[in-house]
Amino acid sequence: MATLHSTEIPSREELLRRARALAPVFRERAARTEEARQCLPEAVDEIFDSQLNRIAVPIKWGGFDHGYDLFLEVCSELSRGCGSTGWCYGLWGCHSWLSGHWPLHAQEEIYANGPDVLISTAGYSTNARCEQVDGGYRISGVWEFSSGCDAASWVAVGGQSFAGRISMLVPKGEYEIVDNWRVLGLRGTGSKNIHVEDGFVPNHRVRTSAIGDTDMTGWQIHGQRRYRMPWRCLIIWDLVAPMLGITQAMIDEFIRRMSSGAGGGKTAESVAIQLRLTNACAALDAGRALMRADVAEMMQHAGRGEKFSDLQRARYDRDKAWIVHLCKDAVNSLYDVCGAHALFEDDPLQRIHRDANALPHRDGLVVDFAGENFGRVALGLPPKS
Repeated sequence: MATLHSTEIPSREELLRRARALAPVFRERAARTEEARQCLPEAVDEIFDSQLNRIAVPIKWGGFDHGYDLFLEVCSELSRGCGSTGWCYGLWGCHSWLSGHWPLHAQEEIYANGPDVLISTAGYSTNARCEQVDGGYRISGVWEFSSGCDAASWVAVGGQSFAGRISMLVPKGEYEIVDNWRVLGLRGTGSKNIHVEDGFVPNHRVRTSAIGDTDMTGWQIHGQRRYRMPWRCLIIWDLVAPMLGITQAMIDEFIRRMSSGAGGGKTAESVAIQLRLTNACAALDAGRALMRADVAEMMQHAGRGEKFSDLQRARYDRDKAWIVHLCKDAVNSLYDVCGAHALFEDDPLQRIHRDANALPHRDGLVVDFAGENFGRVALGLPPKS
């Protein structure tokens, strides 16, 4: 894959400009991305060529010294063009950040050929075997929902050890991608199954769920604020950002259509249309503002080296799910008044609608689940694990 070799670090404004320039390119290919059921190779090349992937890569390995908030803004912009491609970009970026939490030897292996490397994850399994052996773990099984795995060079699979939940890095060539991704929405994410048969994972490619909390390996190696907080505080924002972009895509298309008029009069003169658009735009603005405020607060808190309270952690989880729920309702509200033409498969509105309703199925984005701990802690009860 082609990459730029300039030693100059692009500014925040330049990286956002590149993302905005790619969005319409991704939009033109969104239907083909769905048909392929994976992020298209040319989109991966464009992400590398634009260097947008490097925003989340640790500085030590060639990443850019920009805030994590810029990565989320870029993710939202790309998702405005294609929800599936933006989703993959968000997860690849999150995994680039998480790579900095692995032991140093594992990071050296990941970035042996430079910063342009992608990592997917597959944390869910009902039949995985994970046995501790001399020097590491012996694993077998099938893991689900590995978004962007076709373009990735590594996959991190979940397991259970005597020390609790662990994540294990497996290089490409030591696992098989099972092409089972035939779904309602986000079809282009290629979130397929990962099969490992009697694989070995050395100890240096294993990390626990305590990263950024009691395990400060990432902070000690990189010294970036994003490594100075519990990892659960920062994950899932990479999935909220695509929802903001998908919602913006629906608003963009809605305005384009309703401004053109229909039938004997101007559709734009309908009070019902005006109010639906007003409410959807306000919901998107509210969701975007809350994400920005939460992420800024987390980074400031981490910069001061302060401990994150149970209520803070629960509030961030609540907000992630609430923003996605708010945006889903906004998308559905607009789609419901777009008429019968929006039902046709070749209409981009139905793809945006399906993507927006598929995205909240991630368990961490269900308000009932993500919001439970906030209610518990706010009422004086201990949080659930």
